[in-house]
Amino acid sequence: MHTTPSATTTQVVLPGLVEPSGLELATVPTPTPDAGQLLTEMEATGVSFAEQSMRKGRYFGQPAFPFVPGYDLVGRVLEVGPGGDATLIGRRVATLTKTGAWATHAVVAARDSILVPDRVSSEDAETVVVNGVTAWQMLHRAARVQPGQTILLFGANGGVGGILIQLARLHGVRVIGAASPRHHEALRAAGVIPVDYADPELATRVRELVPNGVDAVFDNVGGQTTRTAFGLLARGGTLVTYSIISTVGGTGPLMAPFLLAIGQALLWTALPNGRSSTFYDLWAGHRFRPARFRRHLEADLGEVFRLLEHGDITANIAARFPLTEIVAAMELAESRTLNGKVVLHP
Repeated sequence: MHTTPSATTTQVVLPGLVEPSGLELATVPTPTPDAGQLLTEMEATGVSFAEQSMRKGRYFGQPAFPFVPGYDLVGRVLEVGPGGDATLIGRRVATLTKTGAWATHAVVAARDSILVPDRVSSEDAETVVVNGVTAWQMLHRAARVQPGQTILLFGANGGVGGILIQLARLHGVRVIGAASPRHHEALRAAGVIPVDYADPELATRVRELVPNGVDAVFDNVGGQTTRTAFGLLARGGTLVTYSIISTVGGTGPLMAPFLLAIGQALLWTALPNGRSSTFYDLWAGHRFRPARFRRHLEADLGEVFRLLEHGDITANIAARFPLTEIVAAMELAESRTLNGKVVLHP
């Protein structure tokens, strides 16, 4: 199927440091893809923690204002750039974009785009693009968790956490999930042992559950939580830091805390204590090792799509909004009351 592109595109613009109500809608000419690019008609995109951080100017490496947010999308290919693979026209792809996905039409990089299986809906696929790749790579590449092991997961109620729980349980891994008490019932239903992430006695509680320590910790908080998490590792265990919410949510500079976290991980790994630490970056290798990045993206997102297609994991959609209702969508996503992802449709 080959659809003629619309002459105009509707996009959401983040004009500066504004509240969600300050997001703007704009109509612009539909772009044309260059070499290595695809023009896609967006079928689903979503709201993630990255866009919430960008709204506050707190996402490391975000572009200058104004810009179009949107970390990932699922769309149908309308055109390929010069020299591109014309067989992609009419097919659906999932793409990592970092920015630019909140638009009815978007030009995306072909090398960051993976075909979506026919039996997976666009909105289900959208929930596992960034979140699924991140969860899969942290579990299987960064921490190399094995069946029968136990992990501690911070952000257990988040988008990444929800997918990681499913992947871990599918792999025969015991999960202790740190989250606010209002999410504990849902976590128990998912087969997780919940603990309160703000409990001063969290370390004691985890030690009661796993006296010898956990085999991996996935930490998205940073600061003192990271230090506590490293102390809860068993010998041979791995701490994977995948965000620093304590810093992103603050007002100070961003560069120093990220460099400190990376340096701390290197130092802890070098210590002769049999434990290791790493700072997970989804985009690692994107610029300097593009072939390897593409290989891992294709393999890992492809596997997540396969599990979704076969019903081994499920998409967790908290709410759906048309792109034109981005203000309401953003306000709901930032309410911290959801368990799942807010999905946007064109």
